[in-house]
Amino acid sequence: MSDKKVKLGIIGIGNQGGNYLKSYANGNLPEIEITCVADIDERRFENAREKVPGVVCFKTADELIASGLCEAVVIATPHYYHPPMVIDALKGGLHALSEKPAGVYTKQVREAIAASENSDKTYAMMFNQRTNCIYRKVRELVQCGEYGEMRRVSWIITDWFRTQAYYDSGSWRATWAGEGGGVMLNQCPHQLDLWQWICGMPNKVRAVCHEGKWHNIEVEDDVTIYVEYPNGATGTFITSTGDFPGANRLEITMDKAKILCEYDLIEKRFVIKVFELEKGLTEFSETAEGGFDKPVGKWTEIETDGKNNQHEGVLNAFAAHILRGEPLVAEGPEGINGLTISNAAFLSSWLKKDIEIPFDEDLYYEMLQEKIKNSKFEKVVREQTQQDMSSTF
Repeated sequence: MSDKKVKLGIIGIGNQGGNYLKSYANGNLPEIEITCVADIDERRFENAREKVPGVVCFKTADELIASGLCEAVVIATPHYYHPPMVIDALKGGLHALSEKPAGVYTKQVREAIAASENSDKTYAMMFNQRTNCIYRKVRELVQCGEYGEMRRVSWIITDWFRTQAYYDSGSWRATWAGEGGGVMLNQCPHQLDLWQWICGMPNKVRAVCHEGKWHNIEVEDDVTIYVEYPNGATGTFITSTGDFPGANRLEITMDKAKILCEYDLIEKRFVIKVFELEKGLTEFSETAEGGFDKPVGKWTEIETDGKNNQHEGVLNAFAAHILRGEPLVAEGPEGINGLTISNAAFLSSWLKKDIEIPFDEDLYYEMLQEKIKNSKFEKVVREQTQQDMSSTF
């Protein structure tokens, strides 16, 4: 590690952007120097100046990008702004790290990817859950080849309980025009990314997205997704902000093992267990003599390296990449994958049919615009300080 630091600007210093200021103030970003911030709410500047004495505050992202005070930016704004601000930053000669999701619709993200391909600057994603030892280990188990091909995956993640006050805490929140979706665009982009990062991309999606089922909102707060993979495997993804106590259980059936990753509500920790078979399911089924014979195997609890650097890990890797070419936690173009699944799920729910991937991205964009145009939802806003925990376990 050298004495050189990356001069960083933060665009959007609300909940998450404010956390980056805190990490910096606590000395946890050793190769970063925060030089400037931008936010449309000038009331947040006081906190920025308190955390980072001497920081320059701008009212707009354009001013920050053109200032010459930084060489890289983190974009922590509402979702629709992520791709255009990435594009502006790259065109302005700055490296860009985008918060999740990569965007609201895939057509928008493709524009950011194209801009990165025409730039010599870095485009990265804040997929901090990829630093989590739990998910890194599960990915290793699935992709190591020891257990054969995946047959089935099921992820139920319903520990996102939110109150009506949460949804009323901002005018943009939980609206088609402001956020572009609900639980899939706010709470679950990390898990949708992890799902494809661990298991690969599906080629077919069928989904039911209930809009305003548990809250007075116009977007989805209860979702069931069914997918199919190119090798014939199937999967489900179930999520909601209306369950309590919720669950976080990821179960993956391989030919030679069952992998179970679950948050233990009693012990308050994640547990990874593997049921390893002496014979693979395919071989056993074809060779067993008895109709009710069962494969032989045993459960083992899997240890991890215990490392879970989260947002600070992504930021430090971003700086190391800029300074020395070290690997990013997640490259920017990878952000389109999880978004592809959520866009396909919306399209399936709206059209009530299976959606093949790749799908008609123009059709999705048109239907989203119709949702916005035809919205008659009257948003009630109750200002309050609220911490979004969508990036935690």
